[in-house]
Amino acid sequence: MELTQAHRDALHDVLRWRRDVRHFLPDAVPDDTLARLRSAMDMAPSVGNARPWRVLHVTTAALRSKIIQNFEASNEAAGEIYDDETRETYASLKLAGLREAPVHLAVFTENHPAEGRGLGRQTMPEMLCYSSVTAIYTLWLAARAENLGLGWVSILDPVSVAQTLGVPDHWQLTGYLCLGKAAFDNDTPLLHEKKWQENTATRWEQV
Repeated sequence: MELTQAHRDALHDVLRWRRDVRHFLPDAVPDDTLARLRSAMDMAPSVGNARPWRVLHVTTAALRSKIIQNFEASNEAAGEIYDDETRETYASLKLAGLREAPVHLAVFTENHPAEGRGLGRQTMPEMLCYSSVTAIYTLWLAARAENLGLGWVSILDPVSVAQTLGVPDHWQLTGYLCLGKAAFDNDTPLLHEKKWQENTATRWEQV
């Protein structure tokens, strides 16, 4: 298929407006939309076509509560590495939308999948995790195209999350995601807005 300038323009818009969303509206995400997002993940690349990502849609209130407690404890501990002034700024950052987001998705990587028969990961086994990351990013862009926001929560104890959700020992947490309608549109990243870290250009050098 020959893609056109219209395709490139549309992709640029999706990339530009993709954000790590922390503020969500409580509106439910329709089942047909979730089905389209799941299908989008099916198109993500993976090493050896192993497709190692395993997605749990966390709907149980008790499990969500434990994840929120995990985040709050991890977030408090993370703030301790900063000096007093920086810690105050850190405390002002909204780093998760766990309470508001209507959809919680826990994405795990299967560390020993039969699929792919080991192709492409003998010297770089981390390619399995990287494959799961590409699936998450594919979901992220597809969600934005559906006018939904996605937030990746990384301030969690992954072992505790795995225990809470009762997954097999050979599953590794790769991403805990919040999904839903963003509470507002803003093309300035939160960390840039809060003067924590501004966007920088990609380092691209010839050698």
